[in-house]
Amino acid sequence: MLGSPEFPLLSRKGDITIGGAFSIHSQISKPSLFFTETPEPLTCSRINFREFRFAQTMIFAIEEINNSSSLLPNITIGYKLFDTCGSTLPSTRAAMSLMNGQERSTGKNCSSQSSVHAVIGASESSSTIVMLQVLGIFQVPVISHFATCACLSNRKEYPSFFRTIPSDHYQSRALAKLVKHFGWTWVGAVRSDNDYGNNGMATFIKAASQEGVCIEYSEAISRTADSSEQIARVVKVIQSSSARVLIAFLAQGEMDILLEETLKQNLTGLQWVGSESWITAGHLANKRNSGILMGSLGFTIRKTKINGLQEFLLKVNPSQNPQNNLLREFWEATFGCSFQSSQPQQTQCSGYERLQDIKNPFTDVSELRISNNVYKAVYAVAHAMHNMLKCGKSGEAMNQSCLWKDDFESKQVVKYLQDVNFTLQSGEKQYFDGNGDPAATYELVNWQRNQAGDTVFVAVGSYDASLPNGKQFTINGINITWAKGSHKRPKSVCSESCPPGFRQAVIKGKPICCFSCIACAAGEISNSSSSAECSLCPMEYWSNEDHSQCVPKIIEFLSYGETMGALLAAGSFFGASLTLVVSCVFFHFRHTPLVKASNAELSFLLLLSLTLCFLCSLTFIGQPTGWSCMLRHTAFGITFALCMSCVLAKTIAVVNAFKAKRPSNTVPQCSAAIQRTSVLSCTLLQVLVCVLWLTLAPPYPHKNTAHAIDRIILECDLGSPIVFWVVLGYIGLLAGLCFVLAFLARKLPDNFNEAKFITFSMLIFCAVWVTFIPAYVSSPGKFTVAVEIFAILASSFGLLLCIFAPKCYILLLKPEKNTKKQMLGRNQLR
Repeated sequence: MLGSPEFPLLSRKGDITIGGAFSIHSQISKPSLFFTETPEPLTCSRINFREFRFAQTMIFAIEEINNSSSLLPNITIGYKLFDTCGSTLPSTRAAMSLMNGQERSTGKNCSSQSSVHAVIGASESSSTIVMLQVLGIFQVPVISHFATCACLSNRKEYPSFFRTIPSDHYQSRALAKLVKHFGWTWVGAVRSDNDYGNNGMATFIKAASQEGVCIEYSEAISRTADSSEQIARVVKVIQSSSARVLIAFLAQGEMDILLEETLKQNLTGLQWVGSESWITAGHLANKRNSGILMGSLGFTIRKTKINGLQEFLLKVNPSQNPQNNLLREFWEATFGCSFQSSQPQQTQCSGYERLQDIKNPFTDVSELRISNNVYKAVYAVAHAMHNMLKCGKSGEAMNQSCLWKDDFESKQVVKYLQDVNFTLQSGEKQYFDGNGDPAATYELVNWQRNQAGDTVFVAVGSYDASLPNGKQFTINGINITWAKGSHKRPKSVCSESCPPGFRQAVIKGKPICCFSCIACAAGEISNSSSSAECSLCPMEYWSNEDHSQCVPKIIEFLSYGETMGALLAAGSFFGASLTLVVSCVFFHFRHTPLVKASNAELSFLLLLSLTLCFLCSLTFIGQPTGWSCMLRHTAFGITFALCMSCVLAKTIAVVNAFKAKRPSNTVPQCSAAIQRTSVLSCTLLQVLVCVLWLTLAPPYPHKNTAHAIDRIILECDLGSPIVFWVVLGYIGLLAGLCFVLAFLARKLPDNFNEAKFITFSMLIFCAVWVTFIPAYVSSPGKFTVAVEIFAILASSFGLLLCIFAPKCYILLLKPEKNTKKQMLGRNQLR
């Protein structure tokens, strides 16, 4: 590599060399580029204690393996650790240095073999990607402990990449299920403006939309020297939004600068949902940030315990390598002192300070999650090399069993890494799938306060991507602390849930989570909150007043209990009673000339048929049944046919009686036998039609749901409408004949001309039934039956009053006119 060589911050020689790339410093200064002179070197500052712990964990794992007699016996592992500063430029330099070593080469060809056999790192996805663009060419395996970008699972593009942390493909989906589980359908989002943040957020937004969650805003944050204005603008966007939940898919560096700005603008009251990169970062869990981050939720990998690591970390001291600048910088940053103090107020470092007295992210091993990933990555390389060198398979003693090769290639290490499957001392299994990813299992952690007032990370749930859908995300029942330490779950929705009986209607130009509530239409219901659509009730059901459930439709029929039914029934009984009264009057005066002249036998038969006509209307009232439907129409047809037959016979008798030139007792009249025969014949014809009707297509009860949508009309279906109109037409034919004959005989000489009264009765009868037809056809529901009953009663009362009222008037009030002389009207004949 041409130019100034990059030297490792920490290194050790060995038979096998493992490279390490960590973001040991979190701030980088970008030099000015003039393109006329060699640019100044990049300067990294502000040591990151957490990342330094990761680097020391790698060294601890290597020393543990070197001291092991079962793993790589008599093989020593060395290391070279470089600083990526959390940026792509230093990561590229680190990758080139790991490839070529420190020798200066001016040849045209690169050396045939990398200076390292595998690389652990980096801590960021973007840094890992740029390193792979260099190391991947030579198939040097890279095992990352913290790079979660789903893009790295692309085996075609990154065939030598492995990781011990699950892909964001699963974390993003877990976060989407989390916000959906708590009913947060309206959230804001911020992300790191790099591969980690952009890819992770894109996956989250896609998964969230599938869960019905909407994103109000999605802002990107970059960690550059001129990013302060951008960060201030992002915080203002968050502050002015209506979403109360913030998804922060940020790397640690971006999270640090965002928190500084939120503290400056006093942004509180938000429910933070974080990614695994910062959700368990101990340096953020301080009292200064607690007002903002308390109650935060997020997924992280399971924590574990690494035996001996804490003791190893507490032994770190500049005296281990007095010439190492990194150890001196770490010591000075930890104790706030300086080894080269030139200022009077600056404390001089002695080197004898105790790390046991310090509590910071380096010494805190209570949350060993990412550190365990580094530990597993080192052991994965060791097991791959162990299998590749066929350790323990040579038949010799265990401490001399590895078959060392000087010329093995990096791609062989990749092959054996793909096949590793081992169990750590903690019982945790480690293996890689076809994409180089581990099993995707997470803990859901919640920021809570313990009794001492310190912030702790409490596991309140889990997510296991290997389980079937619906069982992947679980909450373990522990009380969750929400934003600002509240015990009440915050609400974050664009529109309040629609109550039962309403449906959501999307507002034009806004996301689907923003909607208005529209009441369900008649006959439709929604029995849950936030229903997207209203459900149509089944045929025989209807919506209640609240449109929240389907209830049986009201069954409508003309009953005795309602006013109209009771009035019609009373009219029927009154008509029948009045007819019986008239019958009694006629029976009492049966020997008088008036009754005899009125053809007593036909009169009594007519009164009987009128009584039946009045009573048959009762069959139309009440709930229709099979028998009542057959009875009501046939009884109506037969009784009215009998009635019209009697009237027709009386009319014919009247006409024949007054056709004589000289009225006398010897005038030939229709005999009683002929009258009975005519009445019987006319009635029997109607009976025959009704029998055929009942045999071929009888009326039957029918639930009419077509006429009215909110109720069921229980009615009698005619069975055969043609036969019904035949029955009705036959009655009309008889009535028409009666009217014609009576009309012709209306001026016959008589003091009591019965033909004239029959004419009036037939006029009323015909008028009623002609009016009945359109009213019957157009009347809805039970009013159809009421119209039919009214027509029966009106025509019956018309016949009764027109024919019998004048006679009863004479019989009861004018008995002097009830003489034979008056009946014959002889004075008028002279």
